[in-house]
Amino acid sequence: MSIVKIENVRVLDPINKTDRVQTVYLKDGKLVESSNDVVESIDGQGKWLMPTMVDLCACLREPGQQQHGTLKSEGKAARENGILHVFTPPDSQPIVQDNGALIHGLVEKAMLDGGIHLQVIGAQTQGLNGKQPANMAGLKKGGCTAVSNAYATFENDDVVLRTLEYAAGLDMTVVFYPEEHQIAKDGCVHEGFVASRQGLPMIPALAETIAIAKYLLMIEATGVKAHFGLLSSGASVDLIKIAKQKGLPVTADVAMHQLHLTDQLIDGFNSLAHVRPPLRAEQDKELLRKGVKEGIIDAICTHHEPLSGSAKLAPFAETLPGISAFDTYVSFGVQLVREGLFEPLEWVEKVTSAPAKVANMTERWMKESGWALVDPDMEWTVSKDSIYSNGKNTPLINQKMLGKVVATFIA
Repeated sequence: MSIVKIENVRVLDPINKTDRVQTVYLKDGKLVESSNDVVESIDGQGKWLMPTMVDLCACLREPGQQQHGTLKSEGKAARENGILHVFTPPDSQPIVQDNGALIHGLVEKAMLDGGIHLQVIGAQTQGLNGKQPANMAGLKKGGCTAVSNAYATFENDDVVLRTLEYAAGLDMTVVFYPEEHQIAKDGCVHEGFVASRQGLPMIPALAETIAIAKYLLMIEATGVKAHFGLLSSGASVDLIKIAKQKGLPVTADVAMHQLHLTDQLIDGFNSLAHVRPPLRAEQDKELLRKGVKEGIIDAICTHHEPLSGSAKLAPFAETLPGISAFDTYVSFGVQLVREGLFEPLEWVEKVTSAPAKVANMTERWMKESGWALVDPDMEWTVSKDSIYSNGKNTPLINQKMLGKVVATFIA
C-alpha cells in the first residue's frame, strides 16, 4: 500500500499522551518511520490527526429497518466521520441479538458492506421479552462481550437479578439504558415548561434516576460489571459518582447531543428534536458536561439513530425518536474544545481510548484503529446533501458548524 506523508499536523494520541505538531507517515492506517516511498503529501497545517473513534451506542437499522438505513450506508457514514468501531444495541426489528450464530453473520456483513468493526450488544432476555434470560453463553461464544435489554421492560425485578447473576458468571458486562417505565409511561419529552405549554406527555428525570438507583443496588449484590448508557439527567451523575466511590464496577456514557442541545428545541413541536432519552434542561446539560470533564462519565457516544423522512411527519408524540448523529459528532466535539470544556487531547480521549477501555477492548482497538484527519476550522452547513448517513433527521439542518473529518486512513 502507498505511504501518505502529512506535514506540520497536530498529532493527538491519547495512548502515548502526545499532543505536538510534527510530520508523520501513514501506511495501511498505521504510523511508520520516514520513507522514500511517499506517493501522497498532505499539508496538515492547522489540522489535527487523531485515532479513529469508538462509538458505544449507534443504531444502524439493519436487519429489519432498511428503510431508515443499512449497514452499507451507515457504515460509510461512520467511516467518513472517523468512526471505525461501532457498538449497537440489541433492539433491531426483528430481534436477532439473542442468537450468537446470527450475530457473527451480522458482524461479518458490517465489515463487508460498511467497512466498520461492528460490536453487537447481545439481548439480556429472549427476544427482549423481559421474561426469560437469553442464552448468554451462546452470545459470548458468538462474540458478544455485553448484554442489554435496551428500552424493553422486564416482567419483574427477579428476572433482572437472574440475568445479572448469569452475566456475572460469564464475566459479561450488562448495559443499562436506565428508565423506570412505570414513571416514564408513554412520555416523549422532558418534564418542563416547554412540554407543559405544548401539552406533550412527559418523561421526568426521576424515571432515569430511580432506575439507576435500583440497578446499582442489584449490581452491588451480584458483583456484575455494568455500564450505564445515554445518561440525560444531571442528578444521574451524582449517583454514578457515589457508585464509583464505593468501588462498584460501573462505567457510564452520554450522547454528544445531550452536551449541546436542550428541551428548548422541542418548541413548536419540532419532531427533529424528539429523542429518547429526551433532551433535558440547561442545568442537566451543564451537569452532564461537568460529569464528563471530571471523569464520572467515562465516554461520549453518538447515539446515532437514522430515520426516514416519513418517521418524523406525524404529530410529535407519534413520531419515532432519534437523531442522525454521525455527521455532526466531530463538529460538536470541536465545539466543546472551542468553548473551553476540554483541551483537544482530552476530547479525543473521550471518544477513542476511553470508550475502548469501557468496552475492555483497548488492545484490539489499538491493533485495528486507523487515523482521522480533522480540520477544526472547516466551516460547513448541515444539509441533506452534506450528511453521509441515510438519516437526515437532525434538528441542526441548515446550521453552520465548525470542524470536520477531511480524511480517514484505515487498512
